[in-house]
Amino acid sequence: QVQLVESGGDVVQAGGSLRLSCAASGRTFSGYGMAWFRQAPGKERDFVAVMLWGSGTTYYADSVKGRFTISRDKAKNTVYLQMNSLKPEDTAVYYCAASDTRIGITTTNYLYWGQGTQVTVSS
Repeated sequence: QVQLVESGGDVVQAGGSLRLSCAASGRTFSGYGMAWFRQAPGKERDFVAVMLWGSGTTYYADSVKGRFTISRDKAKNTVYLQMNSLKPEDTAVYYCAASDTRIGITTTNYLYWGQGTQVTVSS
């Protein structure tokens, strides 16, 4: 079993930056990939970014491409999301997700989920 714990959410002004962290515990994560999703009030949970754990290959949603960067520290079993040039529309609860078998841009691809961390971007 894998537990995911996110941290780093905060209130930030538009144009600012934040770095989110997601630590995997329970067993050494050697799965297929880890991803970030976000969910704004009254909206569905949307894909943000994903990284293949082994190769480091990444893929981003168009809305964050060029502003957000996903990275990992294998030794710490941790994935990060560096968010720059933040906009008010980035306001959401950000969730970390992990999969042992496959990745994708829909939530159904991921078995393990964190509890979420709130990011609020003020204008």
